Amino acid sequence: MLKNRDEIEQQYKWNLNDIYPNWNEWEKDLTTLKELMKEIPNYQGKISKNPEDFINFINLEEKISRLTDKVYLYPYLQRDLDSTNETASIKLQEVEGIYANYAIASSWVTPEILTIPKETMITWINENSVLESNRFPLMETYRLQEHVLSADKEKLLSYFGQYLGVPSDIYSELSTSDIKWNEIELSDGSKMPVTNGVYSKIVSTNRVQEDRKKAFEALYNSFNINKNTYAAIYKSILQRDFAAAQSRNYNTSLEKALNPKDIPLNVYISLIESTKENTAPLKRYIDLRKKALNLESYHYYDNSINIVDYNKEFSYQDAKKTVLESVKPLGEDYYNGLNMALSEGWLDVYETPNKRSGAYSINIYDVHPYMLLNYNGTMDAVFTLAHELGHTMHSMLSTKNQPYPISSYTIFVAEVASTFNERLLLDNMLKNTTDSKERIALIEQAIGGIVGTYYIQSLFADYEYQAHQIVEKGGAITPDVLNNIMENLFKEYFGPNLSMDELQKIIWARIPHFYNSPYYVYQYATSFASSANLYDRITNEKYSPEEREQAKVDYLNLLKSGGNDHPMNQLQKAGVDLTKKDTFDAVAKEFDRLLDLLENELNKIKGDI
Repeated sequence: MLKNRDEIEQQYKWNLNDIYPNWNEWEKDLTTLKELMKEIPNYQGKISKNPEDFINFINLEEKISRLTDKVYLYPYLQRDLDSTNETASIKLQEVEGIYANYAIASSWVTPEILTIPKETMITWINENSVLESNRFPLMETYRLQEHVLSADKEKLLSYFGQYLGVPSDIYSELSTSDIKWNEIELSDGSKMPVTNGVYSKIVSTNRVQEDRKKAFEALYNSFNINKNTYAAIYKSILQRDFAAAQSRNYNTSLEKALNPKDIPLNVYISLIESTKENTAPLKRYIDLRKKALNLESYHYYDNSINIVDYNKEFSYQDAKKTVLESVKPLGEDYYNGLNMALSEGWLDVYETPNKRSGAYSINIYDVHPYMLLNYNGTMDAVFTLAHELGHTMHSMLSTKNQPYPISSYTIFVAEVASTFNERLLLDNMLKNTTDSKERIALIEQAIGGIVGTYYIQSLFADYEYQAHQIVEKGGAITPDVLNNIMENLFKEYFGPNLSMDELQKIIWARIPHFYNSPYYVYQYATSFASSANLYDRITNEKYSPEEREQAKVDYLNLLKSGGNDHPMNQLQKAGVDLTKKDTFDAVAKEFDRLLDLLENELNKIKGDI
């Protein structure tokens, strides 16, 4: 039953006082931020003349950035807890407006930095240790020089900065604040509105297919009713992305998304191609599930229910203990860090009205990470907790070991620690159970990770690629166009044993990443492949104890490295080369291995299912 926030104990809610005790203190920092921002134009024409002015300017920029993190995220987090919080929404818009003006006032900075010869800049850094932490980002400025415009053109583009996020804001309001959830009556007579969280619980625990169907239709109709509006929002995002790419001398939106982090285009294409070439295990799994569940027709809403009747409820306290226990193989420091990450006030645990759906971890360098959950007691929720704590540990280790300018790791490596934590949890839970049904549920959880984090995200990456290409080639975007892309991809990936419901095609309307972070989702798949490789090196006994220990050190060094290098280089240092296609092919091999284990366990209890 959905509770109101005031019905939930404080220990299960964020303590935002760690950022600011009240709005008055927030206002003081906002005033300070405005004053600091006013100083920026005073440096125009000076920073290229001598290192002293340049150093002072760099220090000022860092002060502004660190203060902006706190001033922006304080209302942002409050709005995520309640999308109808008008005060937070107003304050957030105020900060966004101030930062947009700052972007205009500072648009001259990069062009002027690039008037300093690269050799001169290297000398300044070598002779002034305070600049050392900025070496990598400054060298990146020179690498990306061809995509930086003249000062007047940069200023012109900066005027539009505030508006580039508007489509995402509209999507957020439509899909959260203004969405109307449909009520259903289940076979047991219970009635409820189907929110994202309720839907997730029904499809993962309710063994009556008709109930799952009702939940599916209720949720997807909440999006389908506004399909034309969602398509219009998405079209504007596709057009925005292409316009932004062209304005910066990129050929495509994908190139603009990858090049700033030096990700080769062939990594994205290889991921899609490899996944499509390796859909046989996915089709095998759907066939196995259809038979094991004794279904006449298999639908996407049947994909989350366990083959065996296993609906164990995990209390949040038990989930915390289990996740904490599972990370012991990474050493005492990691264990203690995770224990700290579970501190009261760092997590907002339960679903409440108008709270943002899903889960995330977000870091504030001068405070600590905050984790949003919508914990519902399922096994999947336990794995989500482990996942988000992986992000948090990555942030904590990066913050502890890197100075602010290079503390933020890229999205490209962001999902490595989270999926690694899930693998640790799986191993721990398998080790501690002799119950065949629980073992089957856990193997399915691991397979679900491969399906959801690798195959589905690759499918979504394929969708984004195709949708962007349509706009870049002058084509039209309508709900039917987007539906057709999804329909063809699901048929190609899942095969004929998946019955494609008409409403399933509208899934593009309910994936926030498409609207908030285009070309993000492929990184779930690349990170999954990376963590699979790292996990194998650390745990597989085919390697010597010394090799496994070194692999663990390399992995922890990856988490400590923040953003001090290109992510492909960071992964290579840890032992993963994503330029090789067999890195992706290995996921399908692991999938087949788990399917063999699953079939073996199912045969043991064949008479019970």
